Parts: sequence; C-alpha cells; structure tokens
Amino acid sequence: MQVLPIYQVDAFTDRLFGGNPAAVVVLDAFPDTALMHAIAAENNLSETAFLVPHDGQYRLRWFTPVVEMPLCGHATLASAAVVMERLEPGRTEVVFDTASGPLPVRRSATGYVLNFPARTLVPVAAPPGLAAALGCHPHELLDVLDDGFGYTVVLADARAVRELAPDFNAIGRLPRPGLAVTARGDGDYDCVSRYFAPAKGVPEDPVTGSAHCALAPYWGERLGKTTLRAFQASRRGGELACRLVDGRVELEGGCVLYLEGRITV
Repeated sequence: MQVLPIYQVDAFTDRLFGGNPAAVVVLDAFPDTALMHAIAAENNLSETAFLVPHDGQYRLRWFTPVVEMPLCGHATLASAAVVMERLEPGRTEVVFDTASGPLPVRRSATGYVLNFPARTLVPVAAPPGLAAALGCHPHELLDVLDDGFGYTVVLADARAVRELAPDFNAIGRLPRPGLAVTARGDGDYDCVSRYFAPAKGVPEDPVTGSAHCALAPYWGERLGKTTLRAFQASRRGGELACRLVDGRVELEGGCVLYLEGRITV
C-alpha cells in the first residue's frame, strides 16, 4: 500500500467552485498505467494529473475517468499551482515533460501562463448526425473543422453556443472523440465556446485549455488579433487569456486550491 499526496484545484478561475476542477497526485515514479486509470476513475473528475519530480523539473501525465490524454490544459495549470504553491513555494517557473513535449508554465500577476503547441483547424464535411447531436439544424453550422484531435463547429453567435442542449450519447458516437462548439464572443470576450467529450468520459468539460490551442489561432486570424479573451460557457464557466506567440499559444488563468490530502492505494 502507498500513501500519496493529492490536491484538487479549480483551474481557469479566480473563485472556488468555478473553472475546471482537476486532481493532482504527486509520485516518486509513475506506477502501472492501470493504477493511474483506477485512481482517475475513482476521482471521477474530467482530469487527474500525475506528477513526478525529475532533474529539477517534473514529468506529467493526464487521465480522464476513461482514457489517458495526450494534452490537458486545466490539469497542467493545476499542476503548476501545486508545484509553485505547495511543493516549492516561491518558484516562478516550471517545465513539464509530457507526451506533447516540454510545456513551460510561469507565474503571472493574476495566475499562471501555459505555453502550448498551436493546432490548425482544417475545414471538413460534417459527419452524419452532427447537427442532430448538437440539437440544432444543419444550416446553423457555419463551419465544421478538424484539428486531428476533434471537431470544431462554428455557430452564428454566442447565444447559440450558450443555449445548445446536446445529446451526449449521439456525440459519443461521432468519429472524433472531442467536439468544440464556438462563436464570436459577446460582452468583453472575443470568442465563446463549449466542449463535449463523452467518449473520453467527460460529457461536457467545464474549461478546456487544449481546445484553445486551435480556437485561439482560428479566432486570432479572423479577428486580426494576437491577444484574445475567451470564455467557456459551461455551467461552471471559465475565462482564458490567450496569446499567439512564435507559433505557439499562451493560455493564462488563475487557480484556487479546494482540497489537500492523501490517498491510500
């Protein structure tokens, strides 16, 4: 039996019970993948991050309750907060060694800044059943795009995104495991989105950093901006400051620690 430190952090928010909750488990070395799957399923959050110190930095892996992920924004943000607030208080930068390469994170005045690879969205034909799965008419889909990881659907306005009532079972049967829906923003926001991934065990993700690796370049090009304010219109809601820098995407957000404890496995 092992006793392991665990933290639960609300990411991409400045208030408790907002943003996207992630668990962060601190280890000396990665255990069997099956155990990490079991811990993530037990936590039943959209992501559990597993963190291992290595050569002054950290190795990082991410799991939903169902699958291991190649990239996760909010759990990386949460992991950075754990490193800089609990494991090494006063540290201002960390680089995570991940399946998506080195991911630097630095402290900012209002939270933390992730530096992630950009993704390119390519127009594709809408897969059969897409509009019905979203609960809208086919003519409401202004664009259907693909970044190799999931579909992105562009709607006419932010209200249409906010008011969607999707069929999660139908979305889970689409050819891609993830589906972002987006529109030009309202109020103070440049873009608004929601993200669905029932095939990954996450019916609707509260705030999805990795989706903005594609959304930020897409909206940046259309709006003629390199800095954008994005809002993910889930029930919990979350804000992201996005910047396009040297072919990569910086995502900035705050974190709030909810839980600190230990698990026995």
